[in-house]
Amino acid sequence: MQSWLFYALIAVLLYGVVGLFQKLATNRISASASVVCCAVGFLLPVPYFVATSRPITASALYLLIGLLVGVTSQLGSWFLFASLEIGAKASIAVTLTALYPLITILLATTFLAERLTPLQWFGVLLALVAGVLISYETPADRRT
Repeated sequence: MQSWLFYALIAVLLYGVVGLFQKLATNRISASASVVCCAVGFLLPVPYFVATSRPITASALYLLIGLLVGVTSQLGSWFLFASLEIGAKASIAVTLTALYPLITILLATTFLAERLTPLQWFGVLLALVAGVLISYETPADRRT
């Protein structure tokens, strides 16, 4: 197994648990309060990361990009929490938002000149079809 794969699989597991916690939170508190709690949760491991990381020597541009990672992540979280707060099923909303790598693929092929193989593009197509199928609800499904 490639060394990065273990870490990626742990991330998948943790993101799956996050989806459950997101719905549980928005069952009792607002989307905005959920984002605040989430941001505090992000801050808790910061002392460890600061203590175990090399000094930051990047330019201001890359520090700004790092900050934009946090801003876009928190805004995305708020929109997901808001959808859960107003009644979205976690099994659908969290799964649908987990298709964000498709946006990353589009941006990476456009701005970073990354290329996908035909088989990888087929995977993108399957992910799109899966997104449509997972989010499809009949009128009877919407009432439950």
